[in-house]
Amino acid sequence: MRPARALIDLDALRHNYRLARARHGGRAFAVVKANAYGHGALACARALAAEADGFAVAFIDEALQLRAAGITQPILLLEGVFDADELDDVVRHRLWIVVHHHAQIDMIERRPLPTPFNVWLKINTGMNRAGFEPDAVRAAWQRLHDSGKVAEIALMTHFARADEPEALTTAEQIASFDDGVLNLPGPHSLANSAAILGWPASHRNWARPGILLYGADPMPAQDNGLLPVMSLESEIIAVRDIAPGAPLGYGARFVAAAPTRVGLVAMGYADGYPRRAAEGTPVAVDGSITRLIGRVSMDMLTVDLTPLPATGLGSKVELWGRQVPVNQVAAGAGTIAYELLCNVKRVRFEYTG
Repeated sequence: MRPARALIDLDALRHNYRLARARHGGRAFAVVKANAYGHGALACARALAAEADGFAVAFIDEALQLRAAGITQPILLLEGVFDADELDDVVRHRLWIVVHHHAQIDMIERRPLPTPFNVWLKINTGMNRAGFEPDAVRAAWQRLHDSGKVAEIALMTHFARADEPEALTTAEQIASFDDGVLNLPGPHSLANSAAILGWPASHRNWARPGILLYGADPMPAQDNGLLPVMSLESEIIAVRDIAPGAPLGYGARFVAAAPTRVGLVAMGYADGYPRRAAEGTPVAVDGSITRLIGRVSMDMLTVDLTPLPATGLGSKVELWGRQVPVNQVAAGAGTIAYELLCNVKRVRFEYTG
């Protein structure tokens, strides 16, 4: 059996959820969209089912998978609905939806629905991607209220730069939200992962922890006590010695400057390890840190075993996890941890905890 695997630590997931809820206060939706950021939505939701206040997904198909698996907590559709027919399933399966543009209110007003449901009204406070402008919020709230189809209207926004503690943008967005919703009833939800950790002024009734649940710290400059949930692992499947001046792999990106002992690892970009990872990106082999050398190929990559003479065929490799933070690999690839985690595929998924 090919040794490539993603080991998912569900105890770490629960630890991170508890930490987020405690840091924020109030209630917290565990965000499990995009297959729980690549970790397996059903397994992660089941692991949190005994304590999560609810779950958030992107769209209705993700929510229906959770309901079919027996998840009974509130489930919030962060993109809302795309056509009026979906509202029937919203009511049938007791879902909550985000409303962020007028056409979605039109759907609610026109659709005959037997039971009211909860809506989260989204305000655009500076992200400029989705949501009603602050001066249009009251009219949108009134339409939803007057429709007779809505049980409770929560008020939410989303931050553009909460992971940048020196930027003024988040404080400005909080002020814009507060001005826009002044005197409107309903619970508030502002804080994403970074705001939970770094912006206490955003802590209101509901938090929406996403990436922090999976242990990829959005505020890595401070020690927030998060535990990595995924360890991407494999083994050394061959060893080769190359002489000074010898090239290695596609494009001869690496040329040995000295005698080099090369370990071949069963892991490539078809598994989700980034092809654009830079030379020198850290890799752990049998518990010791070494480096990526050569270009990542579809099924394999190569690491420098020269400083680790005790390693060899069958040695255990961690591409990211407890020893190699996924944020470091993402930085070496010029991307973010979200993308790496969401892209893991083809490897075996094994769950503990």
